[in-house]
Amino acid sequence: MASIGTGYDQSTSTFSPDGRIFQVEYAVKAVDTSGSTAIGVKCVDGVVLAVEKSLVSKMMVHNTHKRIFHLDEHIGMAVSGVQADARNVMNRGRGEATQYRSTYGDAIPGDVIATRLAGYMHLHTMYWWLRPFGTSVLIGSYDQDGPQLHDVDPSGLSYRHFAAAVGKAKTAAKSQLEKLPLSTLTCRQAVPELAKIMYSIHDDLKEKTFEIEISWVCEESGKKHTHIPADLLTSAVAAGKAAKEAEE
Repeated sequence: MASIGTGYDQSTSTFSPDGRIFQVEYAVKAVDTSGSTAIGVKCVDGVVLAVEKSLVSKMMVHNTHKRIFHLDEHIGMAVSGVQADARNVMNRGRGEATQYRSTYGDAIPGDVIATRLAGYMHLHTMYWWLRPFGTSVLIGSYDQDGPQLHDVDPSGLSYRHFAAAVGKAKTAAKSQLEKLPLSTLTCRQAVPELAKIMYSIHDDLKEKTFEIEISWVCEESGKKHTHIPADLLTSAVAAGKAAKEAEE
């Protein structure tokens, strides 16, 4: 049967004859086409998150358009896709973390907040007056179960990963992440590796100017989510540029 959206893409509660929900597929496509690339790696001592950010204007102040956010002191979230939607999901995540701490007197575990955000995003695929969020998120956390990395996509699916990538160049990024020695990699070692991946997958023909945002939650940061030190970011960017030039 023909897989066309005509007449079946007006609502998230309508299945096509072959069992597809087109608005969810449109949301996933929006992340893959309009979103920057975000990658995350679970290391032996924590989690590192990195996002590629295109500079849409020369007059834009650097490091002001954030793509990595704090959900709690031990949880960070990297986003890709429609930024307004990502901000909504981020606010929901912060609310869930605050509510959990208020109710149970302890920090929310990484798998719990990933499950709750997945449920929130899935909720927007169930009713005709809502639309799916056009964003995918990576959640890095460090709790009593150790470092964890989760992703949540617009359909509301969530998985736990050793390494993950979302956004427009996720396929190329995943192929390079698979080559990393994830069983022995430390967060400090992972930072330049992620920068190299970001530079290698960037399409210079379409978007020449971009910058990288990197954060971690690890033993070196006291198990708290924070952006990496400026000197480490500078050296990582230099390593990424050098690797890119070597390829060319």
